Amino acid sequence: MSTLRIWETRYGAFIPRKTEGKQRLFEEQDVSKAILLKQLSKEGHAISAIAGLDLEQLRRMRNLQNNAQSNPGVLGDPVTLAVVGLGLANRIESKKFVATVQPNRIRVTDVLVDLAAAGEAEFGEKPQVLVIKVNTLQADVHASIHGLVQAHGFAQTIVIYNFAPEAVVQAMKFSGLIVRREPMSDIELAELLQSVVFVDQVRAQEFGTRGSVIAGRKYSDETLARVAGISTNVLCECPRHVAELISQLASFEAYSQECLNKNSEDAHLHAYLRSISGSARSLFENALEKIAQHEGIDLHEEKNKPEKKSR
Repeated sequence: MSTLRIWETRYGAFIPRKTEGKQRLFEEQDVSKAILLKQLSKEGHAISAIAGLDLEQLRRMRNLQNNAQSNPGVLGDPVTLAVVGLGLANRIESKKFVATVQPNRIRVTDVLVDLAAAGEAEFGEKPQVLVIKVNTLQADVHASIHGLVQAHGFAQTIVIYNFAPEAVVQAMKFSGLIVRREPMSDIELAELLQSVVFVDQVRAQEFGTRGSVIAGRKYSDETLARVAGISTNVLCECPRHVAELISQLASFEAYSQECLNKNSEDAHLHAYLRSISGSARSLFENALEKIAQHEGIDLHEEKNKPEKKSR
C-alpha cells in the first residue's frame, strides 16, 4: 500500500474515493492500472513518465514490450484475448496468474467493462478468443454474446458466470460457447484458456489452419452424414471415412468439454483431451474441404445430393 500511496500522492496515478472515515476506496480500474504500472516499472519505465497514462495506453505499451521480448519458438504467436469484465482482466494479467500459464501462450489485447461496452467496441487487433465474466446468465445475455461473436468472428468464446438457469447454460453450450461456473482457481482458469489452443501450432499451420486457436465446428452432423453417403471416384472412400472421423472427434471434444465444465479436479487432463480432439477435428475438416474440392462435393448443400462423376 505504501507504493500505491506514493504513486497516488507524488505522481497522481490514482484519485481514489474516500469514506467518511477517510479510508481510500480503489475501483477495479485502479487495480488494473496498478497491475500495469507495476509490470512496466519493473521493465525499466520511469513511474513519473507513465503514471498519467490511461489504461488503454498502458496496455498498449505492455503489449508492445511483450511482443518485442517474446521468442515464439515452436509455439508460434500467442493467442490474443478480448476480456469482458475488469475483475477477470485483473486476474488474468496478475503476476500470480501469469505464473500458471505457459510462457507466451496468451496475450490480452482488449479489456471491456461489460457486455454493453463490448458491443460498441472496435477491436483493432481482432482478438481470437473472447472471454466474458458475468454474474448472471439469462436469455438476453446469451443473445448479446451471440451478437458479439457474430459481429467480430471470434474463433472461441469462453463465458464464466456465477448464477444461471440450467436451460440457458445448456443452450449456450449447444451454440458452441464454452461455459464455466465460478468459483474457479487460477490453475482451472489457465487450463480453460489453454484448452482452446492448438497442441501443435507449427503442424497446424503446415496443414492450413488459421492461427493458433481451435475454431468451432464447421459442419453439422447432418452435413457429415450426407457427405458420408455420397458415392465418389475416390476408391478408398475417403469422404465417408473422413466425415465419420470428424463426427467422432467432435463428439469426444464435446464430451471432454463437459468433463472440463463439471470436474475441476481433472481440469488439466480434460483441457488437454479437448485440445487434442479439437485440433484433430479442425485438421480433418480442412482435409474434408480438400477432398470436397477434388470431388466436386458441395459441403454447404444440405438437401441436394451431388451426382456421381463419370469415369
